[in-house]
Amino acid sequence: MKTQIGIKEGPKAEIAHQLSKLLADEFVLYTKTRHAHWNVEGPDFYDKHKMFEDQYNQLAEVVDETAERIRMLGHFAPGTLREFLELTDLTESTREGGDSKTFITELLSDHESIASRLREQIDPIGDKGKDLGTADFLTGVLRMHEKMAWMLRAHL
Repeated sequence: MKTQIGIKEGPKAEIAHQLSKLLADEFVLYTKTRHAHWNVEGPDFYDKHKMFEDQYNQLAEVVDETAERIRMLGHFAPGTLREFLELTDLTESTREGGDSKTFITELLSDHESIASRLREQIDPIGDKGKDLGTADFLTGVLRMHEKMAWMLRAHL
């Protein structure tokens, strides 16, 4: 059944595409945060292990909510690793080693990158796309990334 929520098909498709890119970014960042959680070492192990766990749990929730938002718009959410890697603007973590500072620096950069892109998208989606629901959702995701970045930055 066609989704009739007051948003025209053209803007709805573009918004769903932007959300798909966000979903890919969130999934890649979730995976990188899990990687940090699993592999962090050093005298601050427990503190950072716990912090990364808290963050990947928050990211898992956003991954699910983003996919559901895409479905609310009547589109299908990407769900394969190949699709995520094609859509993401982030890079996979390719380094080995477990020092917390390196993990934190890389994750911080990704959070700031996502926050910057979100900041550029919110007003056009709300104004031009007439999708205040998605704009509101993205504002909440932006706040989450700003807070997570702040938490990471405080450890540097």
